[in-house]
Amino acid sequence: MAGRTLFDKLWAAHVVDELPDGRFLLHIDRHILHEVTSPQAFSGLRLRGRTVRNPEMTFATSDHIVSTEPDRTDDTVPGGAALIRALRSNARAAGITLFDLGDVRQGIVHVIGPELGLVLPGMTVACGDSHTGTVGALGALAWGVGTSEVEHILATQTAILERPRRMRIFFTGKPARGVGAKDFILALISKIGAAGATGYAVEYAGPAIAALGVEERMTVCNMSVEAGARMGFIAPDEKVIDFLRGRPYAPRSPLFEQAAERWRELCSDEDAAFDAEVAFDVSGLAPQVSWGTSPEQTIGVDGVVPDPDSFAEPGRRDAARKALRYMGLEPGMPLHGLPIGKVFIGSCTNSRLADLRAAAEVVRGRKVARGVRALVVPGSGTVKQQAEAEGLAQIFVDAGFEWRAPGCSMCAGLNADKVAPGERCAATSNRNFEGRQGPGSRTHLVSPVMAAAAAIRGCIADVRSLL
Repeated sequence: MAGRTLFDKLWAAHVVDELPDGRFLLHIDRHILHEVTSPQAFSGLRLRGRTVRNPEMTFATSDHIVSTEPDRTDDTVPGGAALIRALRSNARAAGITLFDLGDVRQGIVHVIGPELGLVLPGMTVACGDSHTGTVGALGALAWGVGTSEVEHILATQTAILERPRRMRIFFTGKPARGVGAKDFILALISKIGAAGATGYAVEYAGPAIAALGVEERMTVCNMSVEAGARMGFIAPDEKVIDFLRGRPYAPRSPLFEQAAERWRELCSDEDAAFDAEVAFDVSGLAPQVSWGTSPEQTIGVDGVVPDPDSFAEPGRRDAARKALRYMGLEPGMPLHGLPIGKVFIGSCTNSRLADLRAAAEVVRGRKVARGVRALVVPGSGTVKQQAEAEGLAQIFVDAGFEWRAPGCSMCAGLNADKVAPGERCAATSNRNFEGRQGPGSRTHLVSPVMAAAAAIRGCIADVRSLL
């Protein structure tokens, strides 16, 4: 009998039924809500006379439209109060646990899930946000769903899904100093394209992945969707078990140790077959910077903007020409030294303690360049509290950064944290689409240390020169 992949095992454990159209009904172990995609779902429930089936399996927080100003209230962002209050009211009525503004546990959905122990290895996790795959770094199957699907999960604790194909991406090599998880995934997407993993559930493996910390692995899984994947995940190991031990919602000993024994078995069999495999060597990889309006339009910081005619596929050529016009760049231009006006360190991709620690090491003892506005937005109240206790916040403030309250902030552009038309921003976000950070904004995706270097130099800079 042929071996099974980790995906095969987790999928089979959660199938409730195969539907006549070939799709599957899957049980959802954990459902996480935020304020933007949930109000319509609750309205649909009320309209149909339905209730939340398993409120104890659902958790909620406000993160997308909330202000990140230190003294924020519901009303700080125009139009946000209605959504924030609707989530509060709906959670209270349904008996759903809410991590509200003012609660230290409040934060970005994909940050609080792992840090609170809401997500555990082997779980299925759904959320009305496309980057839900982030938590696959713990060995869970997690994916984003639409508003109608949020309603379906609330009512039934199940989701309907086509069975994705299986892909394994095997990372090898040892990265140079200044190169990390964000560079891994940006370079990978540049190689395989923004649709390179469409229709797949991607398992990341290999020695370069094993060497990453758990929070760095979340960065890799976070951007799986930017390669078109339905979900991305990594088999749990001792690092994951140590990460989860003592988390508020994780099992307590001796149940934790019993669970850990089961988690250690969650891996692909040695003879498991995948539908597609990709090998990627991170040796010699330079820190990455996006030049266009898609994460696939990325080069090493020591490279130059490519000529659209260098792309074989007509679609990529046309997309490159359009991106260069929007970004105000020309073929052959170096990105190194390109002036920037804003720096954003945050988002569900890079707002965890490990990210802030790495950026602070670059910033320590230096000053933000004149004319640059730089923001650091912790991913949760817990991250903020820990970073302040470690002195990281003071390092940023002393250098001239703004130290903000937790939320999605400039990544989504749904609140006051925006980039002006035509302005360039070095951002640790996951997306650089046209207008993503504000109408006419020009976003260059980078790692936390590269964002820190840009803030200090006032331009796109190679962090290796500052280490």
